[in-house]
Amino acid sequence: MAFWTWFGLSEGKATTAWPGRGGDDGQQGVLGMPRYAPERCEAGCSECAAVCPSGAIAVAPGAPGGMTLDYGSCVVCQLCTEACPSGALSPSQDWAFGVRRREDLLWSPTAQPARKNDAVPRAFRRSLHIRHVDAGSCNGCESELQALNNPFYNLHRLGIFFTASPRFADLLLVTGTVTHAMLAPLRATWEAMPEPRFVMAAGTCAVSGGIARGGYACGSGLEGVLPVDLYLPGCPPNPSAIITALLVLQGRMPERMARDRRGE
Repeated sequence: MAFWTWFGLSEGKATTAWPGRGGDDGQQGVLGMPRYAPERCEAGCSECAAVCPSGAIAVAPGAPGGMTLDYGSCVVCQLCTEACPSGALSPSQDWAFGVRRREDLLWSPTAQPARKNDAVPRAFRRSLHIRHVDAGSCNGCESELQALNNPFYNLHRLGIFFTASPRFADLLLVTGTVTHAMLAPLRATWEAMPEPRFVMAAGTCAVSGGIARGGYACGSGLEGVLPVDLYLPGCPPNPSAIITALLVLQGRMPERMARDRRGE
């Protein structure tokens, strides 16, 4: 018997039962989006906004705590939690979850309930084919995408597959800042996809442009480029967050960002 055959039989099944039957999501101890408690903000303090490299935090006197927080621009660097003198911003293990509306990534004092997504035809809930386009990524998101096909996550068990041809794809998954040089190839890929077709902005760069937003080589991610059906921030979003977002798109899971980003 070959060594790897023996090893596989002796170790047993490596694939997690998550998310269908509980099990391990593989993200224990991983830091996520910062939690915000505006009632702890000190008047006149702007330490967090000063250190935020992507402009996710901005001073806004009329907003709760005197600032606004855009999770769609957050790169999860934790600098704001380190600079905050009052604990208004604190580290958490809250993932970035996919949302259908860009405005749901803006912090608000009222948490919205998880919403069921019924916009995708039922035919896509059992099978989904993805065409991925790197439109100017640092390859952080690509590393997480590659992990989806490892034995632990085994994305195929959920009926979700990557395809090399846009003509066989249902979903265009875009990573990166969407550089000017990638605009034409990106649009060509989208136009080659059959209807109905969907678009997912994966990673903060694709959602808002990230740190490079407004630079000489790119704009603000997919904003104004293609119609986006699902936004998933994170730098990069972890494999479990990507899987959750894909299931949200399919209508197999409810949106959770509005709830989980506040730790509720």
